[in-house]
Amino acid sequence: MKGLITIMIFFAAIMTSSAQSLGYQDLGVLFSQNDNIGSARFIAMSGAFGALGGDISAINVNPAGISVFNNSYFSGTFNSRNSETAASYGDADYNDRKTLTSNNNFLQLSHAGAVFVFDSAYETTWSKFAIAFNYRITKDFSGNFLAEGNEAVTRFDTNPFDLNDPKTLYDYTAGQFFETNFGGEITELNIAFSAVHQKKLHVGFALNFYDLNFSQQSFLTEFNSDENGNKLDVELYQENFTTGAGISANGGFIYKAHPNFRFGLAYQTPTWYTEISQDTNYNQDSSIDFGETTFFPEGEEPLSESNNRQLIDYSIRTPGKLTASAAFIFGKKGLLSFDYSNKNYKNIKLFNGNFTPENQFFKNQLRNTHALNIGTEWRIDKFSIRGGYKFEQSPHKSPIDLNDFKQSGSVIASDNLKGYSFGGGYNFGNFKLDFAYSNNNRTSLYNIYQQFPEVDPIELQIDNRIFTTTVTINL
Repeated sequence: MKGLITIMIFFAAIMTSSAQSLGYQDLGVLFSQNDNIGSARFIAMSGAFGALGGDISAINVNPAGISVFNNSYFSGTFNSRNSETAASYGDADYNDRKTLTSNNNFLQLSHAGAVFVFDSAYETTWSKFAIAFNYRITKDFSGNFLAEGNEAVTRFDTNPFDLNDPKTLYDYTAGQFFETNFGGEITELNIAFSAVHQKKLHVGFALNFYDLNFSQQSFLTEFNSDENGNKLDVELYQENFTTGAGISANGGFIYKAHPNFRFGLAYQTPTWYTEISQDTNYNQDSSIDFGETTFFPEGEEPLSESNNRQLIDYSIRTPGKLTASAAFIFGKKGLLSFDYSNKNYKNIKLFNGNFTPENQFFKNQLRNTHALNIGTEWRIDKFSIRGGYKFEQSPHKSPIDLNDFKQSGSVIASDNLKGYSFGGGYNFGNFKLDFAYSNNNRTSLYNIYQQFPEVDPIELQIDNRIFTTTVTINL
């Protein structure tokens, strides 16, 4: 029985690599990424809190920061995201590429948490302790895009229900249409502890529990015809529903070297998703490919054929992250903060199946990445203004090199991420209101015809605009 399951997983990996939906190697990268969602203050300063603390969202960067608080408090955050995706697709010379733009809006509770601060009741070098519980959305998958054009390719050039010998060849095309819809999210529950030694050294530790839900539904339609103009339109539908649970830990310290300067160092362990379950309609059939395929012969009734669903369980280890931070404090007037992070995507690994091609892909095609977050905050009485910038390298060695991308066997690859943010807040005494706006953009490639190396992928220009509101109540 175990041998049969292993064989099924092996074939699934091969089949997914030639599908128009994300394969295991793409999902491995996707599940390893982090959207850095948090409070409005955290987002306005682009998440540069590794040496600052004083915000519950900083748990995800450096849990030592929760003992920076002087009192207990609760905060909750809503964000509204607008995602605009422009998909360009067409002939291989880029002379007649058509661009379709998709716009999506999402509103959600993105974060909620509480910190409880305790002063030491005894004379000791450890003066303060803090415990925190925090919920947040780590990765939001929701979105979609549409692409339409003509790459002069016919993946489905015969009707499998054609009884003629030889079968009629439909090798002329009027074009292709592709649509994919993503859904789900990774949510995270943090339980953190921090303490202060001699009022200078903050140390902290956190356990992080993850709940993964991912879905994708893809439609590829070809508008084909034979030499006499008889039409055969074909639609391939694929779907993937994935759930899982994971755990990680992170720890770090913040040291106040001077009233105006502090630095920090934190490490987050790899995340282990030991119980990932995937339900898909991907399957292999030499006559209709795999998935659910519907043929629309001209003048005839549509003909559909589906394959048996696949239920597959596997595990994944995502990479750890090291963060070094520094902050300059200008009394009660303002601050400037820097975070540098290192994350090695080569360390992604799939388990409990024959995932040799995917694990080789992680080692050979991915890289050790660098990220920089910069944030600043300035106070005018009870009002604060904030700003930030972030840069994050793509996990792919050659993310927008067409030749390397086609040879990699990956469905999707992204360029470096760049973003900026700004916001403000007002302290009413017992509670605070904070607001933030952030914008980040990147270029991606999406390959729907992996088996035809002469066909160029869809080029995606992705622009995310997020409005965030946080309410903080002192306890």
